[in-house]
Amino acid sequence: MTIRVLLADDQPLVRAALQMVIADAPDLEVVGEAGNGAEAVELAAALEPDVVVMDIRMPGMDGIEATRRITAAPGGTQVVVLTTFDDDEYVFGALKAGVSGFLVKDMALDDILAAVRVVASGDGLIAPGVTRRLIKEFAGRPSTGAGVGSGAKPRRTVSGITDREREVLTLVAQGLSNTEVAERLVISVATAKTYVTRLLAKLDARDRVQLVIIAYEAGLVTP
Repeated sequence: MTIRVLLADDQPLVRAALQMVIADAPDLEVVGEAGNGAEAVELAAALEPDVVVMDIRMPGMDGIEATRRITAAPGGTQVVVLTTFDDDEYVFGALKAGVSGFLVKDMALDDILAAVRVVASGDGLIAPGVTRRLIKEFAGRPSTGAGVGSGAKPRRTVSGITDREREVLTLVAQGLSNTEVAERLVISVATAKTYVTRLLAKLDARDRVQLVIIAYEAGLVTP
């Protein structure tokens, strides 16, 4: 089955580069391009792509609001944010908006395409470097109570999961994919995916991004 992709980026060169690489992938197809968030929302509704590759900083409606609207709409379209993490102050808004993948533009194009496939399959993916920065950023933010960095108890308690599920949650929070989790724990990829699915349900998390946040807030991973 061909994965239908919508590209949303205000830089024509970025869209052209992704378009060229995707054209060489037999299982991927670009069905539309948008130069801003409003166009992305409109095209996502009209074309119903499997995955939207979304920039954050765009004129008019930004990628955060566009992501929020796309993920809230029926149809099951997934959003992968592709941005420059170091200077993007809107990263956490994108995470809350419901992205299924978070990538940085200095990644290899082949890795970006692999991430699109992962997200289209119903999984989620966060670049390991982004995961580290995500956790570091959370550690530096003030909270309503004492945080992990202060030596006090974590704000969130993870209960109702097994020891194995806790182990999987920790690995997911470190940025490992289902395949990498399976290799680390010497289990099948299908079993790893089942554990992740159970964690999503038990912890009331929409995707792996939220699992990372939950794991940090519970103190399972630290900066």
